[in-house]
Amino acid sequence: MANDDGHEALLIPGEGLLGYQAPPAANARQQLELQDSAMSGEDRKLTLDQVVEDLLADGLITAETAKDLLRRCAGAKKDGLHLLERIAEQHPMSAQVPLRQLDLEALTVWLAGRCGLPYLRIDPLKIDVATIGELTTIAYATWNQILPVALTPEKAVFATCEPYLTDWMAELQQVLKRRIERVVANPRDIERFRREFFGASTSMRGARSKNQAQQVDLQNLEALVELGKVGTLEATNSHIVHLVDWLLQYAFDQRASDIHLEPRREAGNVRFRIDGVMHQVCQIPAVVMTAVTSRIKILGRMDVAEKRRPQDGRIKTRTQGGLEAEMRLSTMPTAFGEKLVIRIFNPEALREDLSVLGFEPEEESAWQRMIGQPHGIILVTGPTGSGKTTTLYSTLISLATPDINVCTVEDPIENLVPALNQMQVNHGIGLDFASGVRTLLRQDPDVIMVGEIRDLETAEMAVQAALTGHLVLSTLHTNDAPSAITRLLDLGVPHYMINATLIGVLAQRLVRTLCPHCKRSAAINPTLWESLVNPWSLAPPASIAVSDGCDECRQTGYRGRTGLYEILTLTPAIRALISGAIDEPALRARVYQEGMRPLRISGARKVAAGLTSFDEIFRVLPAAQDV
Repeated sequence: MANDDGHEALLIPGEGLLGYQAPPAANARQQLELQDSAMSGEDRKLTLDQVVEDLLADGLITAETAKDLLRRCAGAKKDGLHLLERIAEQHPMSAQVPLRQLDLEALTVWLAGRCGLPYLRIDPLKIDVATIGELTTIAYATWNQILPVALTPEKAVFATCEPYLTDWMAELQQVLKRRIERVVANPRDIERFRREFFGASTSMRGARSKNQAQQVDLQNLEALVELGKVGTLEATNSHIVHLVDWLLQYAFDQRASDIHLEPRREAGNVRFRIDGVMHQVCQIPAVVMTAVTSRIKILGRMDVAEKRRPQDGRIKTRTQGGLEAEMRLSTMPTAFGEKLVIRIFNPEALREDLSVLGFEPEEESAWQRMIGQPHGIILVTGPTGSGKTTTLYSTLISLATPDINVCTVEDPIENLVPALNQMQVNHGIGLDFASGVRTLLRQDPDVIMVGEIRDLETAEMAVQAALTGHLVLSTLHTNDAPSAITRLLDLGVPHYMINATLIGVLAQRLVRTLCPHCKRSAAINPTLWESLVNPWSLAPPASIAVSDGCDECRQTGYRGRTGLYEILTLTPAIRALISGAIDEPALRARVYQEGMRPLRISGARKVAAGLTSFDEIFRVLPAAQDV
């Protein structure tokens, strides 16, 4: 199907851009004025004189600022920027809010109100990438400064930064057989997402039409994937290569920690985990999903032909901004094909100070005392995704000075750090954690990190390493710190060995932090506070913070994460309770008497500090233990 200008505008029945909700209706008078303008045949782009005149008339700028804008913008080089971007680059000061500049977002909001159209902050996760290219072509969208953002059986919604260009509405309405509605969006966002999403959509259609699941190029593949070249795809490049490049870069841009590629009968799902919560990104045709999975497996040095067994791999990437990061791959056979999960490790997070990770001053001091010991075992516990790896790597990097030899044995190596000597477990040749630690003991180490203590043999080797004068750090899967002692006893480690070697245990969780853009002060709920801190005594704060949700946090109220910690240091009184027939309730009561603050108290302090919410603490923490 093509319109009068020959631009293709196809529509797949039943597919749409989900997640869009129309904002409240604009001012009726403004709407009528805009409709009259469109009906009169007036079709024009924004002009500098008119925009500055309107800003002055609406009281957003002073007459002096208006003259300055006319002079400076008129003399600016023609660099292809939208008019609002050129104005924003001059940093005009608001005449309504003292000492505040009118940035691009503020100018866009003003333009939406001025022309009587709803304003939309584009959320790329709510746009169905596969459908973008089916509505119009990138050339037509670029010419008219538009971007499709939502599609229903009755209407198609387009974002625009040129509200007085209206001729395209009648053309697309005739082609799409739907009512056309418009919203005003940031011109920089429109340009960026138009380039990225139309490129990805074109690659999906090209791969599907050419059945490239059987035509993926297996030669000349690099271990280092250069990302951020979505907008400069050359004709010689594969659609699949381009699509994988875009997907990885997109995940970085959205701060995703994991990418899930989930095959289904007709179309596979692509989902991102952001701040611990899964988000649907798009659907990819099944044949394209197979090719994308194969491409990523090749990059990860995995066996492409083997689809029946789970496999692990890794990719090192460099983003457009020059940031290098590790990606860990894991495949799993399912009913409809291989499911692939890509875990993204941000190398910058590994170099953060402990306070940035969420440690409070007392917790940081206790942890520093523990890792400052010359020998012994330190355990980090918590479920998968609780931040154990980040804590351990940050600690090891701080310990790896020129006069300290730090060695690790991991399964797999999650981050390659030049300052560490890292060895990967390989069960195929009999190299497991226990034999790995045995090897490291002959490498003259000062500090040893064991990826995980899973069995008695590994635990015994860790104990042996500690007894021979090494500091050993490792992880264990338990709900809290005191349970780590019970877990070691269950594995078969003698209680006297635990007494002789264990320095302490760190248990941790990750909770989402309140969005700083929509966070506000609110009265505390005494009942919720009491249920959180009971039976411990902690005075409630005068107020707490809550967030209502905004465009910056995708209406979730949360942005970013921080850690909750409980640190158990083995004192003589605690060691006296460790025996072959340990009384866990008595041990738990004693560690609290010795001053250990449980995870719930750490969470309560984060709530009191305005960092997170009651709901988030109750979501991630187990029920309170009896003391």
